[in-house]
Amino acid sequence: MAQFNVAAVFSNHMVLQRDKNIRVFGEGEENQTITLQFNGKTYLGKVKQERWFITLPAMPAGTGYTMTISCEKQRKQFENIAIGEVWLAGGQSNMEYELQNCTEGLELLKENNTKVRFFYTNKMAHMGDDFYENEAKTCWEEFDEESAKKWSAVGYIFAKNLAQDLDVTVGVIGCNWGGTLASCWMNAESLSEDAELSTYLDEYYQVVEGKSEEEQIREYKEYVAFHAEWEKKCAKVYEENPEITFDEAQQIVGKCQYPGPNSCINPNRPSGLYQTMLKRLAPYTIKGFLYYQGEDNCNQPHKYQKLLTRLIKLWRADWEDQTLPFLLVQLPMHRYKEEQDDKNWCLLREAQMNTYQTVKNTGIAVIIDCGEFNEIHPKNKKPVGERLELQALYHVYKMRKVKDVFGPIFKSYSYEDGGIALSFDYAEDGFEIKGESNVFEIAGEDMEFKQALFELRDDKIFVYSKEVLSPIVARYGWSNYCETPVFGKNGMPLAPFRTNAEQRV
Repeated sequence: MAQFNVAAVFSNHMVLQRDKNIRVFGEGEENQTITLQFNGKTYLGKVKQERWFITLPAMPAGTGYTMTISCEKQRKQFENIAIGEVWLAGGQSNMEYELQNCTEGLELLKENNTKVRFFYTNKMAHMGDDFYENEAKTCWEEFDEESAKKWSAVGYIFAKNLAQDLDVTVGVIGCNWGGTLASCWMNAESLSEDAELSTYLDEYYQVVEGKSEEEQIREYKEYVAFHAEWEKKCAKVYEENPEITFDEAQQIVGKCQYPGPNSCINPNRPSGLYQTMLKRLAPYTIKGFLYYQGEDNCNQPHKYQKLLTRLIKLWRADWEDQTLPFLLVQLPMHRYKEEQDDKNWCLLREAQMNTYQTVKNTGIAVIIDCGEFNEIHPKNKKPVGERLELQALYHVYKMRKVKDVFGPIFKSYSYEDGGIALSFDYAEDGFEIKGESNVFEIAGEDMEFKQALFELRDDKIFVYSKEVLSPIVARYGWSNYCETPVFGKNGMPLAPFRTNAEQRV
């Protein structure tokens, strides 16, 4: 029998979404009456199937509110509530990346920013005995140097700029976990309804078949202990020889076993974090989603557009609004020095761009110029947060013009004068070239790509090469890691592209 409770995402210092109906919810005993008092008014709800929901009317921005929720003799009171803008920041490690570790972190932490608040979802991969105890300890936080250092750097920079531009309190709900696949953040139904995506579930079930929950937990905990020691040894090796390759380090300290055995407690299992984190938040009223993820899906990039499209549909369904804005971060350049450039990150970026161009009410922050060679976690998060906020200002708040928030994005091409003329959206003002690198390539029928020369022709770029007399395809920045010298006049980078998705990678 469920006891009266309010969902953990409601706490002191919380931010409620302005100008939208506000949903408050929790658990209780069947047919009990829930009484909610807020802003001088009283609202009633009834527990049905051990859940209760109360909807408050839309309200303007403000601060200093108190909410009281009671059921019979039980009573919960939340104070210092703000009404403003609320965004959920989802994804993996680059969204999780803490403010204290980013390039600008120490400077930003010295601010006294009273208009940004943060809630970190209970970060547990398994609903064991201590899950609800830990969840009850989560709460909204106001900005101070100690608390904010562990906030998402991208989420904070986005919120800081948005709060300034809108002059309201902005709340960020962090719901992210490093090293996770998109399938971790989706339910089993959304994966199983497609034969290609159901393989994530099939592979998981095959691994755990015949193993008890206790056995799975024991195996994973043994891995966690092993990996903790392995990381200490590996860190020491890198400290002694910073130039050593990962393969060489493994020869010294042993093979890395990440992400460990698949099990009911492994955060990388399909649908796991959807149940233990994301679903615990829905349907808390929000303005939209921020999403920075995909690094761990690069081994199967051909599935990613379908995965991401279904993830967006699922999250919107859980929040009961298929129009909720969903703002993506396109992955930057990345390659470890010992890896071959197998172009898998290129395909992943293409899938992200295709998703943006085919799914309504989405935006995309192109950060191709923000990668670091041999580092999967770029420390400079300022451009990421800033470009996400520009996407929000254009797509959601209608406060910026399209030419201010997008760099050039490939549109079409034509064959001219032994070369290829490339046309772009958002390039009416022309281009700016930074540096001397040239990463345009063209190929003929043999699909052997050669570096191409290029000429700027107003809002077009003409590419050609003496080595390819009859080119049929062109591409730009088609590498896991390379320089990206072409920008729009507004300082935004040209997004990587290829003219024909059927061409060989």
